[in-house]
Amino acid sequence: MTGRGLDGFYRAGRRVLSRCQIRVGGREPLAVQARMTAADCVRFVGTLRTSPQAGPDPDVVVERTRHADGAERITLRSAAVRPLRLPVEVALATDLADLGSIACGNAGPELPATVHDSGLRWSSARGSSTVTADPPPTDALASAGLLRWEFELPPGGVAHIELRVRSDGAGPVRAVGRAATRPLPPARADGDDPRAEGLLRASIDDLQGLLLRDPTHPSDTHLAAGAPWRCGLAPAEALAAARMTLPLGTRLAAGTLRTLARSQLRDKGPQSGLIPGPRRDAGTHLPPACTGAEATLLFPALLAEARRWGLAEPEVEELLPAAERCLSWLRSTVGDGRYLPDPHPGGPVRCETQAHAHRAALLGADLLDTCGRSGGDELRHWAGELRAAFRTDFWIDDLGGRPAAARTQDGRPVPHLGAAAAHLLDTGLLGGGEPAPGLLDKVQTEQLARLLGGPAMDSGWGLRGLSAKDAGYNPFGHRSGAVRVHETAVAVAGLAAADYEKEASALLRGVLAAAEAFGHRLPDMYGGEARTEGSAPLPHPAACRPAATSAAAGVLLLATLVGIRPDAPAGTVTLRPMRGAPLGEIVLTGLRVAGAPFSVRVSRLGLAMVEEAADGLQLRA
Repeated sequence: MTGRGLDGFYRAGRRVLSRCQIRVGGREPLAVQARMTAADCVRFVGTLRTSPQAGPDPDVVVERTRHADGAERITLRSAAVRPLRLPVEVALATDLADLGSIACGNAGPELPATVHDSGLRWSSARGSSTVTADPPPTDALASAGLLRWEFELPPGGVAHIELRVRSDGAGPVRAVGRAATRPLPPARADGDDPRAEGLLRASIDDLQGLLLRDPTHPSDTHLAAGAPWRCGLAPAEALAAARMTLPLGTRLAAGTLRTLARSQLRDKGPQSGLIPGPRRDAGTHLPPACTGAEATLLFPALLAEARRWGLAEPEVEELLPAAERCLSWLRSTVGDGRYLPDPHPGGPVRCETQAHAHRAALLGADLLDTCGRSGGDELRHWAGELRAAFRTDFWIDDLGGRPAAARTQDGRPVPHLGAAAAHLLDTGLLGGGEPAPGLLDKVQTEQLARLLGGPAMDSGWGLRGLSAKDAGYNPFGHRSGAVRVHETAVAVAGLAAADYEKEASALLRGVLAAAEAFGHRLPDMYGGEARTEGSAPLPHPAACRPAATSAAAGVLLLATLVGIRPDAPAGTVTLRPMRGAPLGEIVLTGLRVAGAPFSVRVSRLGLAMVEEAADGLQLRA
């Protein structure tokens, strides 16, 4: 941990330690390995030669195990044949900078330290932090930020140093994912392609590591958006991730829905029913989007689908009023119009917003009907009008046709093709395992599938945020060319559901190859440079890794292979696997449907067979 770039321990958006460098016998160990052992833990191994006469082999191993809660354990192991006297120095520093300043390169200088207890302390107007050591150092030099020890190691001897960093006034960090009750089961993926197991294992581990508790309702958990930039709750991302992880059960969805229901605006006025959310960059050609609108539309869709996956009826009833308020916000915001406008005056009518709104209306209507509430017919009627208008107003008939990214206030189409168009294929799940109708007709869906599977959009590692043929394309642009794993997974699932398996399989294989290059721990985005023989995906310098939506996308991608479509209230489940079996045989075990373990096998011929399910759950043809 050198103090350069993003290095450091962070707490509440502030860097509480930026430098932690070790010297043994006056020299830095030679680094030989750094490896993530869990979403919240990394292990570093270095070696030293203490005697030049001993030959080329190192005789001291220095191991550092660093945890996200602010603890680091330094272990020194001697393999020397004689006793060793090892002086150890740890150099510590921090700037107490906030994430925004660090991201812009304006972190500021390191702060002066003072000796405090068994370690060092730093203070400024921005706050303070402390590092304590066990055993206490034999010497502490505040001016140099140094802690010193001297160890006597016999042959084969071991010595330990425990460092702990904390932000003064803050309580201990508790990793929700290591609690006794796990909201996500330890599912497995076995089969012909070993990368599937690596992806699922890392995805679940990342999701566990990103779990947060609602401080006022600690039984409710939700996902942080990602580390290091977005360690808090982002409503739209939390809901999208919970929806993609429904094959792992409904507990995360329920906790996320309850947490966001408490944030919903309930005062009278045009914003009543909205779930607040920040603005999000929308790329080169559009102004920032309102994630609050997206979250408000995702809420009833997630509740409706969670019910199909087995969310208990009392929990559905508890959350239904919040979903009704979301749908009321949708109806009142649309008014007498056909489209859901941008919440900010003068904003465009966005393509993906209409997809979210259409899905919310249809799934929300289904939810209201099955729960004996009124309003479903009105929502379905508006959704039908939206479909009819969208297929004309948002379709650009050039070069075979494509959907517009948006329409301006005066009705002009924004013609750029981006990954957001994949949301047009994500129609949602209705009763009986049937997908809801989409905004595009059959011909338009086929053309969109061809475009998403073409080389301008498919980088070979996943779906680009913007077509490489469009002006403004940037392979590192957040939403103007970088591969975004979430949209790629949505595209794979939507293409597979619409029977465009060739395009779905190519995107799936690309993300799986990228995941392998990233040690199966996918960032939320990476460079959109085209894949070539022997190349590797380019990391994005501002990506979150782990990230909630990319970890959840790993679950969705593998679930898409087997095509699980449950209807727990009806006691049925439908399987629509990818017939081409792009990864060969695959067995998913430890999933959850109707509140019970669910396991399914898909053969190399694309035939699915249920191997474990809840009592009474019937397979529907």
